[in-house]
Amino acid sequence: MPKNDEEFLERLLATFRVEADEHIKAITAGLIDLEKSDASDRRKEIIEIVFREAHSLKGAARAVNLADIETICQSIESVFASLKRGEVALSPDSFDALHRAVDAAARLLESYEPGPRITRLAADLDSIISGSPTEARPAAEPIAPIEEKPRLVDTVRIATAKLDSLLLQAEEMLSARQAAMQRVADMREINQSLADWKRELTRIAPDARAISRSIEQSAQIKHRRKDDPRVVKLLSFVDQSGIFFKSLEGRLSTLIRAAEADSHLLGGRTENLLEDMKKALMLPFSSRLEMLPKMARDLSRDQGKEARVIVRGEEIEIDRRILEEIKDPLIHLLRNSIDHGIEPPPERERKGKSRQGTILVAVSPKDRGKVELTISDDGCGVDIQKVKDAAIRLGVLSREEAETSDESYIASHIFRSGLSTSPLITDISGRGLGLAIVMEKVERLGGRVAFQTVRDRGVSFTITLPVMLSTFRGVIVRAASALFVFPTSSVERVVRFRSEDIRTVENRETARLNGELVSIVRLSDALGLAARSEPDARDRLQAVIIAGDRRIAFAVDEVLREQDVLVKGLGRQLVRVPNIARATILGSGEVVPILNVADLVKSAARSAGAARREAIREEEKDKKSVLVVEDSITARTLVAGILESSGYKVTTAFDGIDGLTKLRSGNFDLVVSDVDMPRMNGFDLTAKIRGDRRLADMPVVLVTALASREDQERGMEAGANAYIVKSDFDQSNLLEVIRRLI
Repeated sequence: MPKNDEEFLERLLATFRVEADEHIKAITAGLIDLEKSDASDRRKEIIEIVFREAHSLKGAARAVNLADIETICQSIESVFASLKRGEVALSPDSFDALHRAVDAAARLLESYEPGPRITRLAADLDSIISGSPTEARPAAEPIAPIEEKPRLVDTVRIATAKLDSLLLQAEEMLSARQAAMQRVADMREINQSLADWKRELTRIAPDARAISRSIEQSAQIKHRRKDDPRVVKLLSFVDQSGIFFKSLEGRLSTLIRAAEADSHLLGGRTENLLEDMKKALMLPFSSRLEMLPKMARDLSRDQGKEARVIVRGEEIEIDRRILEEIKDPLIHLLRNSIDHGIEPPPERERKGKSRQGTILVAVSPKDRGKVELTISDDGCGVDIQKVKDAAIRLGVLSREEAETSDESYIASHIFRSGLSTSPLITDISGRGLGLAIVMEKVERLGGRVAFQTVRDRGVSFTITLPVMLSTFRGVIVRAASALFVFPTSSVERVVRFRSEDIRTVENRETARLNGELVSIVRLSDALGLAARSEPDARDRLQAVIIAGDRRIAFAVDEVLREQDVLVKGLGRQLVRVPNIARATILGSGEVVPILNVADLVKSAARSAGAARREAIREEEKDKKSVLVVEDSITARTLVAGILESSGYKVTTAFDGIDGLTKLRSGNFDLVVSDVDMPRMNGFDLTAKIRGDRRLADMPVVLVTALASREDQERGMEAGANAYIVKSDFDQSNLLEVIRRLI
């Protein structure tokens, strides 16, 4: 194929993928709405929409010669044509088949790999019409086509990369505006210096004339000429200097006024351009939230649960880049609600709840350029006792702290990496990473996460995010002779403490602010910098009070000013720098770090004891002993090699009976076992371990090819702590699970 034709085909396929993605999202949303809609008029509208979307996607696929996608769309179109005629109605199995077909089309968009599976999917959809496996039944009435709504024509499709490039250039104009403002400030400083010189000249002018008179008198006494050249030059210089300084001052004042006008004009146009570009990059939350109902349906059905997602405020717009980053936290919170929160239908009925759980996702605007995203469910809530036990096992909470701390402090540990209350580790949850990822992602965006929980009534997570990522207001401070920026959104106020107001309580500096005791932390100490405060800094200590649940005053050498700052990334080499979020460039050209306030609070609260406990855990890992029970010599050797290379002492057994014998005669910290083995399988071995008083508390990890939900539930009932499917096996997952359990 000629090169020009290949390039044209690539462009055509790229255009098709964008269009097809929109059609697939519309079809998926239609299926979700149709499955839960009872209103007859609404069902007619949904069926017509899905029918037309499938028809349009079929035509587009035919144009680019993607036959498999065309086949899928033809089958979906046939099903909905029958629905329109009132010949069939959809059962739950029918919806499952339709969703499988749409998912297959979506996968084909990502990587086109034709195969016989497409034929089977088409056959499944054809069976809906024939009424065979999906139990299709006649509908009550035929559905008439609805009037087609006119499409909007005042829109244009443009690649986001081009918009990003335009925004970047617009943002760079902000640096130009700040540079112009700095030049004006420099000129004012020069003008002030000139005024100082003029005053000095005015002050010494009488002295110059007195000297001149003295020279003249001396010349007369010595019978010299009256117009001594030295006198003439001195008086001329004094007079001309006054005229020169006055002229220079006038010209400089004119230049300053012109520069101020230019700076003001540049600032206004830059601000307008930046605002327009921001609006161009703003997207409604619906572009990310539309995936949640389908995901909730699939996850809940896989776990034998019933759950629906209600979305509110999806029309609110936010920076597209923030939407991209918030996708993973949304998925983790949805999985958390379904896996940990929503109970199985029989259990919900026993509690007096409806069989179907509800997950509410609500978006609402906040002041100071922020939005609030709330994800709540009506499930069982967070079990505080389980969190307490898990935190103690992980070593982040001592038993003494667990007994004396309030529930809100204990519950906050759910965001700790590695902490999980799940009794079983699966491919969906149980590793204690989901909520830690949520916290990290949100904080990197300059947001905050909070949550509330009520036992058996559910849990609510609230995420506060900035509307825009590129620019924001910042408070510029100086600490240890370096400049730093606090995001204004995180600053409650700036204060000055007198030295007599500062007290030391439990080796920490504190001061009272509005009747409340506030901890004082030196910013230089939190950042690990050598402090270089002014000699009288203790007399009038300047501090930045951080807003939030825990008020901390970060003491600085000097608070300079508040201004708009342009956010710059740190580059791929510095993806995660403690205490630093990003950077900005001031008008002077100086690069200044933007502080990660959430990290700073953690750094301030971090104690030496926690670091010591972590070191002890690492030392103890080398002493841990693991029994590997596996009938396959290849798999047994593989797992043993992985564990030994990670510092564990490993003993192997070839089946359940051999493993139980070695457990009763030796000392082990954990068991890794296969399930399907001769003589005694892994389920029975786990049950035997739990029934033995000496071995009852030993962690058991099942690594097996049995992937069904029933097998996982059987493993949980037997008492396994983790269940890893071999098809998804990854040695990092296994090591991570073992580290968490021992």
